[in-house]
Amino acid sequence: MTARGWFLFSLMGVVWGIPYLMIKVAVDAVSPPVVVFTRCALGAVLLLPFALRQGGLPGTVRVHWRPMLAFAVLEIMGPWFTLTDAEQHLSSSTAGLLIAGVPIVGLLASRLFVRGDAERLGARRLAGLALGLGGVAVLTVPHLTGGDARSLAEVLLTVVGYATAPLIVVRRLKDVPSLHLTAACLTLAALVYAPAAFLTRPAAMPSASVLASLAGLGVICTAVAFVAFLELIKEAGPTRATVITYVNPAVAVAAGALFLHEDLTPGVLAAFALILTGSVLATAAGPRRIPRPVRWPVRRAGAAAGRVESP
Repeated sequence: MTARGWFLFSLMGVVWGIPYLMIKVAVDAVSPPVVVFTRCALGAVLLLPFALRQGGLPGTVRVHWRPMLAFAVLEIMGPWFTLTDAEQHLSSSTAGLLIAGVPIVGLLASRLFVRGDAERLGARRLAGLALGLGGVAVLTVPHLTGGDARSLAEVLLTVVGYATAPLIVVRRLKDVPSLHLTAACLTLAALVYAPAAFLTRPAAMPSASVLASLAGLGVICTAVAFVAFLELIKEAGPTRATVITYVNPAVAVAAGALFLHEDLTPGVLAAFALILTGSVLATAAGPRRIPRPVRWPVRRAGAAAGRVESP
């Protein structure tokens, strides 16, 4: 990757590691629709003026509305609700660790839906897939007996959305400016969630910590992060871009332990090691094929004109 790509990667690794903490704080006081609406609305309010000033936004939406709608559903409207709803019952650390499976699902999705991807799944990648799934099992099995099967299913749906949405950007939206795509999708998501957010609005003003979490989600983890993430996809490709989820779980676990006093149990640490190792192996580049030199026929010295012999 280029220096710009590494900067975007580092930024996203941290910025998308803290939403789990902020969501956990916010969802204890307000409903998931309110969280999603506030996040989308703040991001749209901040980015829409810049997108309009850039020019061409209506034309972009008119030409690309179908893939933009698909991206908004898979990346924002679906995952942000399922993740927020799941964190009513799961710790922020658990949610962040499960999201680490995004690169594995992204690898499988790219092989199924992206044409021309002939890269073979070798033993190393298959081992990575097995390790990653093992880590997910270590993390999820204890919660199944506690009635959290729905929450786990919601996080896994979030993983599928996060893994497949970047493929749409690469295949159908690569030439769309990041500001146009982000502003339009966030505006649409805010409009969709506005009725549910109004109906489930809190009866009293939330605390300062909840308001700060909602503001952080909208400004830092949405407006700033989304533009950087789309640029990272275009800079490094969809598979490498989703590798930020290697870093996100570490940030999520650390933030949960420091600010929410979530326990770092041996099971959590083992799951983290398995998922991280599996993701790295599953998305590692395969061996490069060394092209064999082509032996062209050459003319021998003194040979008659038009007569060619191989060396």
